[in-house]
Amino acid sequence: MTGVVGGEDLRALGPRVLTSLIRRHQAFDLCEDAVQDALLEAMEKWPAQGVPENPRAWLTTVATRRLIDRVRSDRSRRHREEQLVLGSPPAEVLRAAIDGGHDPDRDDSLRLLFLCCHPALTPPTQIALTLRAVGGLTTAEIARAFFVPEATMAQRISRAKQLIRQAGATFTMPPAEEFDERLRAVLHVLYLIFNEGYTTSAGDTVNRTDLTTEAVRLTRALQASRPGDPEVKGLLALMLLTEARRAARTGPDGKLIQLADQDRGRWDGALITEGCRLVTEALQHGPLGAYQLQAAIAAIHDEAPAAEDTDWPQILLLYQMLDRIAPNPMATVNRALALAMVQGPEAGLALLATLDEDRRVASHHRLHAMRGHLLEMAGRRGESRQAFGMAARLCMSRPERTYLMERANGR
Repeated sequence: MTGVVGGEDLRALGPRVLTSLIRRHQAFDLCEDAVQDALLEAMEKWPAQGVPENPRAWLTTVATRRLIDRVRSDRSRRHREEQLVLGSPPAEVLRAAIDGGHDPDRDDSLRLLFLCCHPALTPPTQIALTLRAVGGLTTAEIARAFFVPEATMAQRISRAKQLIRQAGATFTMPPAEEFDERLRAVLHVLYLIFNEGYTTSAGDTVNRTDLTTEAVRLTRALQASRPGDPEVKGLLALMLLTEARRAARTGPDGKLIQLADQDRGRWDGALITEGCRLVTEALQHGPLGAYQLQAAIAAIHDEAPAAEDTDWPQILLLYQMLDRIAPNPMATVNRALALAMVQGPEAGLALLATLDEDRRVASHHRLHAMRGHLLEMAGRRGESRQAFGMAARLCMSRPERTYLMERANGR
């Protein structure tokens, strides 16, 4: 659900309204349904009646009414009233909802993040639920991020909300003994939200600034609450160093421009300066983590005055360290480029070949796109075009597909 409302994206308001309802009523699944009802009503009424002065308060009020309606109308399942607010009598809860008393401008997004990462859920389920509730991603988008069918992801999210309710989870920050474990899941969620926003996996747009902006906002809030955590600082640095290049990723015609060909004068110097400072601080205070290493790689790219000045041996070393700390097939795809730049394209192609049987990436367009690029570096034009063509067929993003088809056609 998208639509600009006074400079804000309607879709971006959804997670914030959801946090307001869950803070007061706790029933995750009922609150999410009520928020979806409110968003639909806004899409129907606002174009004709105009955007209200406070869109978020309007959505919160409508969602609260829909929540009450849902509970009252479900006479065959009265126990849902008892689950509306954990530990509070239904009559008291409904009266409070009707009379008001909630603060629609209070932002409890971090509390919702940690609620979604409850220990009753497996790590993949924690991430999926948080992407849905806080990030506002669709089930299809989350499924693509996890490389699983959409139906599988829908079942996983539905089950997660049931487990949250059964565990009696409350809308509070986790106790100290659970914090570090849940923090790891929260960081992964924020990382995936940012990635989906920076390079949209499907559709007609290259990126979605609503998601990148929300990911950065939440990570800043998390960093403010955990200023000494090197991985939180590393993740924020990675986001800022990556976001700094966004304006140069496309030309006036909207076509994608690869990193080596970007106009570095269009990169955001302030974000680069902040990101480099953060990653330097994180690396100095350790322990070393995956986000710090990725941020360090991004910093080397951002600090190079020109593409030919990039310190590829240092980048390769960092990717090798990353592979030891947090092996990941997509990181291996990126390491293949660094290896090719240091030892030649055939070395990079040999590394890519080790991923051909990996079901997580064997059918992903980025593997075939990287192979096409390295084959082109090796002068193997025919094979390169075939690889780019395969990548284009697998890609669900129209701008990326257009770029890949041009490469497949030798342009």
